[in-house]
Amino acid sequence: MGRQTIDSMMSALPTLPALLEHIGHPRQKKQGLSVLRWLCVVLAGGLHAASVAWPFAFGLSQGQPVWWLQLLALAGLVWQLDRCTTFRQGLTLGWLFATAWLCGTFWWLFISLHTYGGLASPLAVLAVVGLAAFLGSYYALASGVFVAIAPASRTRRALVFASLWLMAELARVEFFTGFPWGEAGYAHLSGWLDDYARWIGVHGITFLAAFLAAGLAGWGQSRRQVLLFPLQALVIVGVAVLAGRQTSTPAGSLQVTLLQGNIPQNEKFQPGSGMATALRWYGEQLQGAKTALVVAPETALPLLPQQLPEGYWAALQARFASGGQAALIGVPLGSTGAGYANAVVGLKPATSAGAAQSYHFDKHHLVPFGEFVPPGFRWFINLMNIPLGDFNRGPLGQPSFAWQNQRLAPNICYEDLFGEELAVAFSDAATAPTILVNVSNIAWFGNTVAIDQHLNISRMRTLEFERPMVRATNTGATVIIDHTGKVTHALPRHTRGALVGEVEGRNGLTPYAQWVARFGLWPFWGGAGVLVLLAWLARRRRWFA
Repeated sequence: MGRQTIDSMMSALPTLPALLEHIGHPRQKKQGLSVLRWLCVVLAGGLHAASVAWPFAFGLSQGQPVWWLQLLALAGLVWQLDRCTTFRQGLTLGWLFATAWLCGTFWWLFISLHTYGGLASPLAVLAVVGLAAFLGSYYALASGVFVAIAPASRTRRALVFASLWLMAELARVEFFTGFPWGEAGYAHLSGWLDDYARWIGVHGITFLAAFLAAGLAGWGQSRRQVLLFPLQALVIVGVAVLAGRQTSTPAGSLQVTLLQGNIPQNEKFQPGSGMATALRWYGEQLQGAKTALVVAPETALPLLPQQLPEGYWAALQARFASGGQAALIGVPLGSTGAGYANAVVGLKPATSAGAAQSYHFDKHHLVPFGEFVPPGFRWFINLMNIPLGDFNRGPLGQPSFAWQNQRLAPNICYEDLFGEELAVAFSDAATAPTILVNVSNIAWFGNTVAIDQHLNISRMRTLEFERPMVRATNTGATVIIDHTGKVTHALPRHTRGALVGEVEGRNGLTPYAQWVARFGLWPFWGGAGVLVLLAWLARRRRWFA
């Protein structure tokens, strides 16, 4: 009985700091955050950013995710949070970590704002840091709540942290148009947890990674916990191996040509330079392609069809009006009266003699400040020189482009960042896409790690849906990715060229595609919310017992 009593007392000790906070113990006021602790979490945040796509040309494979670094970085934050005694301390450390992480993730926004947008460099820096700080507030709140309500049990403590961290990530997905770029789960693209993608997607992987990181932070704090983290990791990895069975089946192959014009962003919309080069080069490639499908990137033709040189658009329609070839072309559509759309136009032979059968996909998830102006921010746009205005938003679940027994589902720019939106097209196995097609122009961000990050995002979608993806981009990465997330063909970045290769379509629905198409992100919100609520109720009973 004595041994059990001592163990019970020891397990209760981690709850005392939070209890002291609520009864106003004077000792609490003497405890604060040192500059060293601030620097530790800022460093951990920077390493967390690097784990999503290693940005350096030394040490590790450049551009590749580093799953173990992500776990170590997040464990560093949890280790510091375990030593906090107040909600405010947790809030501060969580905010510092997240702001450093997000600045290190999308620092390249500075290039689009300053180099191409013409925004003064101090304002561009302030805008990037401000965005990171704002989005970091979700993780700050999660960290503060964790310090306030986390239970003493290491496993339950890890579950609560993972739930709060997941809710912060989901907030970044859904609030204020959403910008979940650099989510933790992408670091595990080629790690222990990637087999979970077909079951729970990147958000579920984020939850598991946060759970493991919290377990790692508490590793060895007592004799009973020495084996806890290894056992947790072993169980999770073992389940991943068992869950690794593929659910899709082959749907035939398609020969494709993917175009990469490498038009400099500062010339792209200039009539005498980039615009003329784009019209000439893409016109030649579309006319001369030999494969069953040719794909040109986002706004490859930077003018409305009715604004193109006389006969240009008609010649393209005539080119694909007959024979065994089709094209998907990034081009803006619309008019002053109807509004405009960032679109992909599909041209293929009609079932009967005549002009080419036309298809179009209108981008749904628009980029704030680039494709639409959020209310109250017109002044910010007026400070820049970006030649894009307000676009109309296309609907979710637009039909695929049917060609050569394949169903090709386009997405434009960073739309592939929102897997739950792509999942809407997978609600019916009979009409679900067999191949995903991304067309992008991220020349806005130069030759930076943004290219690698976006490629890894696309690779994660191929794992979630077990679908190949072809990517035609202006400057890279122009690639073919198979349904296992492997890049099978690639063009060198920031070069002009055409990538020719074969892609195998797939049929069938992954478990993730089935339930996300039906329920969206609500199962994540509900599951995480229940765990946090139970932890809060348990702590509340202890406070008032």
